[in-house]
Amino acid sequence: MTPSTTYTLLAPISAAALLMAGLALTDHLPGPASAAEQAAHVAHTPGQRDTLPAVEGVEHRTAASDAAQERAVLDYWTPRRMADATPIAGLVGDTVESAEGLLAPDDDVELHSDPNADSTGDPWTGGGLVTRTTGKVFLTMDGRDFTCSASVVDSENASTLVTAGHCAKDGTGAWAENWAFVPGYSDGEAPHGRYAARDLLVTPQWSEQADDSYDFAMAVVNTDEGETVQDRVGAQDISFDTWTEEQMQAGVQIHAFGYPSASPFDGRELHYCSGPTTPDTDGTTASGMGCEMTQGSSGGPWLTDFDPSTGEGTVSSVVSFKYSDDLGTQYGPRLNSEARQLFDNAQQL
Repeated sequence: MTPSTTYTLLAPISAAALLMAGLALTDHLPGPASAAEQAAHVAHTPGQRDTLPAVEGVEHRTAASDAAQERAVLDYWTPRRMADATPIAGLVGDTVESAEGLLAPDDDVELHSDPNADSTGDPWTGGGLVTRTTGKVFLTMDGRDFTCSASVVDSENASTLVTAGHCAKDGTGAWAENWAFVPGYSDGEAPHGRYAARDLLVTPQWSEQADDSYDFAMAVVNTDEGETVQDRVGAQDISFDTWTEEQMQAGVQIHAFGYPSASPFDGRELHYCSGPTTPDTDGTTASGMGCEMTQGSSGGPWLTDFDPSTGEGTVSSVVSFKYSDDLGTQYGPRLNSEARQLFDNAQQL
């Protein structure tokens, strides 16, 4: 089911005139996809990029598919553009005065020397694999530059990432452009290189209905100097059978990671939340967990069976949305059979 997006914060909103707590949207948001964009939703393989028919259950967009396009994307993201990119935001909460209030680079965030078993948004200081496989995403949507988060997952092509649907396509609106992934991003640095996306995939439920229960996406990235992202930084396992009804009710223990960029965070370092989940009772099949992370963390991995000593876990969901009347709870969609189909198609590209 699709909840009213009037009540969500982390996912984008295509409508241009929603009101919340007396505040209107502060920015013009992307409009519907053009006919040319809609025609581009076809699956393909390298060397046959526009010749294969569409795959049922998969909405696909070709991104930087050749060397010139890849170079153009990476050249686009100058240090200035990366610094100026803002987190994708839906509604402005009633604690924010203006669009400028969404970013607070000078705000202090309390540091913790050790990982916290019940964190609600601490900087991750534990090291390990998660610091390499989680990265910051930079993208352009309808002419504006944004940030998200994503994770490398173990795949046949060694080049597949999982992120939020709204970090690849604005629901029924525009597809993202200039999509680039920086694994291990830290305070403006790219210690493991930068990777331009060559393919973006979402479900029809997201592309045609903006259903928050399907707010997940796969991205396939190009190599960097001939090396795949997985070969360079490693990968997390991914699961599509975590969210049984029994497990949903019992509560699944999650570690969620991302780069929150809206106040009081500044997007410079990896942060995390940890704790048990509860089912959403307001219209989606997502689960929620206590978390103060803000926009910019969207698309970051929800890891089950996480080992803090190694930074390894299994991606079972992604950071997706919050309800505006409960900013302390973050929701993630089930990675289900539809997500498996996206992944199976992505890893063959």
